[in-house]
Amino acid sequence: MIPIDPQLYPKLVLALGGNALIRPGEPGTLEEQYRRIRQAMAHTADLVTAGFATVITHGNGPMVGHLLLQMDCARALVPPMPLFISDADTEGSLGYLIQQCLVNELHRRGRKQGVATVITQVVVARDDPAFLAPDKPIGPFFPAAEAERLHAEQGWHLAEDAGRGWRRVVPSPHPLAIIEQEIISYLLGGGFIVIAGGGGGVPVVRGPDGDLQGVEAVIDKDRVAAVLAREIGADLLIFLTAVAYAYADYQRPQPRPLPRLTAAEAQKYLEEGHFAAGSMGPKIESALDFLARGGKRVLITQCESLAAALQGQTGTHIFP
Repeated sequence: MIPIDPQLYPKLVLALGGNALIRPGEPGTLEEQYRRIRQAMAHTADLVTAGFATVITHGNGPMVGHLLLQMDCARALVPPMPLFISDADTEGSLGYLIQQCLVNELHRRGRKQGVATVITQVVVARDDPAFLAPDKPIGPFFPAAEAERLHAEQGWHLAEDAGRGWRRVVPSPHPLAIIEQEIISYLLGGGFIVIAGGGGGVPVVRGPDGDLQGVEAVIDKDRVAAVLAREIGADLLIFLTAVAYAYADYQRPQPRPLPRLTAAEAQKYLEEGHFAAGSMGPKIESALDFLARGGKRVLITQCESLAAALQGQTGTHIFP
């Protein structure tokens, strides 16, 4: 496998999976989030010091769910805010943690480089079918009895998630465009590392007069990563997730790692059902969209394997 050379792929978007922030079973304390993010930023700093112009995006599923629970518990004292405000809140708070941890990691390496977090509005279609069929899981896992109570008392939509319990599900419309694309590109061109589109950004629609308005939804961060990469003209899109490879026959007796794929091969595996809709599927679909619109390469691997994957020693590498 050919190593990933920053001279061939100078501009990249790095999408951090939710496992980089909170692992299943963890309560998600600030100390845990700091520990996970510091670990992820140690690997991210390798990209920066290697010479890649880097934009970072990340998930927020556990955190936005926790925030909604906090507001629900305090609704008698403080008016709860809509979901799109929680999207913006968690994009800012997680952006702050990532920004600080990355600045500290670069400082330890003797490198001074600016890092900026951009609260990112993402345009979706007002008539996207997702608004009629909520399916995006957010927040913690609940046992079945608790899920029934929350549905009855709060009107939440909940769904069973991969045998791990029940989670709240909300609409997840497809992203169409990034409002702050020019700002992100300007900062990147000035030598800054940019954190943008966190948690899929803040979903907005345009009114008849062209004004923007937030909507109740959470956009899939992998799909936003592909749109962001396309709009800033990135060469490389990296998904950091819980596994070292994308696998054929995943969760079957003999899963097969897929170290190198063409877009056509990835499409074939996707159509055959090898990539689950709630995990690897959106990453593969986003990878294919990015490559179809001019992207040069996609890498899927786990955080701790990033250095080896950049040398072509591990990870799934997808080419046009």
